Amino acid sequence: MEWLLLILAIVTEVAGTSLLKYSDGMRNLFPTLGSLMLYLISLALLGLALNKLEVSVAYAIWSGLGTALIVIIGIAWLGEAMTWTKILFIAFIVIGAIGLNLTGEAH
Repeated sequence: MEWLLLILAIVTEVAGTSLLKYSDGMRNLFPTLGSLMLYLISLALLGLALNKLEVSVAYAIWSGLGTALIVIIGIAWLGEAMTWTKILFIAFIVIGAIGLNLTGEAH
């Protein structure tokens, strides 16, 4: 259950960050409010996941995979440039998140 909560925390954080692109520097009310709401939900879900997960592992996965997803969204939907260095460093983030998961208490 805690992994599902962590995945939902990542998805809501990524959605909130994506909405920031449309907030026009937080001047556009609805994307700004949506972003803030999604961030609060994400933090609540992360907090619930921390009941069973180590904070170092959960936070690294939350922030790392969230970052990787934002890069993918930027490339796929927002027209940002895709470079081999971006792909390489996204792979490092994902490998690091998997590595941290493998070093958790359950292993």
